[in-house]
Amino acid sequence: MAEVEAQQSRMTPGHALPARPAIDYTTVGGTLGAFTLIILAMAASGSVGAFADLPAFLIVIGGTFLITSVSYTTPEILNAQRVMLRAVLYKQERPAKAAYAMIDLSQLLRNSGWGALESRVNQMRGQPFLQHAVHLLVDGLPSSQIEDLLAREISATSERHMRSAGVIRRAGEVAPAMGLIGTLIGLVQMLGHLEDPSAIGPAMAVALLTTFYGAVLANMVFNPLANKLERNAAEETMVNRIYAMAAASMSRKENPRRLEILLNATLSPKDRVSYFD
Repeated sequence: MAEVEAQQSRMTPGHALPARPAIDYTTVGGTLGAFTLIILAMAASGSVGAFADLPAFLIVIGGTFLITSVSYTTPEILNAQRVMLRAVLYKQERPAKAAYAMIDLSQLLRNSGWGALESRVNQMRGQPFLQHAVHLLVDGLPSSQIEDLLAREISATSERHMRSAGVIRRAGEVAPAMGLIGTLIGLVQMLGHLEDPSAIGPAMAVALLTTFYGAVLANMVFNPLANKLERNAAEETMVNRIYAMAAASMSRKENPRRLEILLNATLSPKDRVSYFD
């Protein structure tokens, strides 16, 4: 009895609670910092207003959105816009913290039984995959079925996230192309009005600023966001695999120490846990 109480005192139930949304300061800071440097460079070399041009803006922004939508369905476009917030507000558990949480649950099941595990389900509302895994476990499904169902869900979720990241990456490919189209439009307008010096300036502005807008959007917004979403999706897949492995292990009523060994075999060296040491 004393040993059980000692084990329970080492448990950290907070590991199993849903992660709270937190601002990803590397994304926000990097983006704002890069735009600040560009604005400072504009101000140092002349008027910032000289870089504002409505026709160029419409060509690049409107064209990028419309052409990207040709490659995907409307729900995929809308979902990609929502998913972009994941690069700013990221609430996924870290793999090491998820491993500790699942060993906590395994230890709870071993010491207190199924009723104690079921009481934790309501604390997992912010983590639907984990909640679903625990529901399957509490419902008494065989470990083989739990593994199969959770593997299918992991695959579907990963595919959904990668498709959204692909939409944003496609926008990063289209933006420079729209900038080039705007440049050609500006050059045609300029060459068609060489006899009118007052028309050359606005046409040249369209020609240069569309290229500028396209390069900025592609290299400072869309491509970095796509990379961050792909990275976040890969980490979420790893965390979900930890949840699935732990659920199957608990279904087989394996020792939590064995679960720790299994999880450490999956985790990278920097994320490996030492729960019992």
